[in-house]
Amino acid sequence: MIKIKNVSKFFGEKAALKNINLEIADGETLAVIGGSGSGKSTLLRLMIGLIQPSSGEIWIGDDEISKMNEEEMNRVRRRMGMVFQYSALFDSMTVGDNVAFGLVEHTDYDEDTIKKIVREKLYQVGLEGVENLMPNELSGGMKKRVSLARALAFNPEIIFYDEPSSGLDPVTTTRIDELIVKTQKDLGVTSVVVTHDMVSACRISDRIAMVYEGDLIAVDTVENFKRLDDPRIRDFFRLTD
Repeated sequence: MIKIKNVSKFFGEKAALKNINLEIADGETLAVIGGSGSGKSTLLRLMIGLIQPSSGEIWIGDDEISKMNEEEMNRVRRRMGMVFQYSALFDSMTVGDNVAFGLVEHTDYDEDTIKKIVREKLYQVGLEGVENLMPNELSGGMKKRVSLARALAFNPEIIFYDEPSSGLDPVTTTRIDELIVKTQKDLGVTSVVVTHDMVSACRISDRIAMVYEGDLIAVDTVENFKRLDDPRIRDFFRLTD
């Protein structure tokens, strides 16, 4: 589903990512971990086409996106959903209007069709009857669910999650993790989760990839990852041993 080939990204003379090679299979959940400034967020921005690599190729299915213009990239983005770190809901819009936003902007669906899709997607994330609430009436966990419902509106093949547990308590984080797993199983989507939360990464992912100072230092299954004898990785796993 996603193939990253020899990708480097420089900001000025600083190398944010160095010769990254990574393949993510159709239907797989990959957690991308790393400390602040490691390059994991840059990798995410490259995969969704917000920035272009300095060198290398990024394939989304059969589309090589590294040199696409915005119009071409928007076509590819129709196959993607994005759950942002702080939900990124529009405070002035109801929950229903937030979920419907992309459908209103980018489709010619009639109002009844859009309302039906909104209800379906909110049901999928365990939120029924909240269409008329405002974001400030929601808990942090509910906002994450609304953000996921909005990401699901186009029936994407790929869902990107940017720090989905950020700002949530442990109980709510567990519920969001369970929802990520359920979404993958129910819909068969490919999921890429950028996180610093190793407990969460172990719960949700088929494989874990670790970025350290711009280098991809390991990619493996959760169980194999735990056995890797690398002090940089061991530091991340200390809380989960």
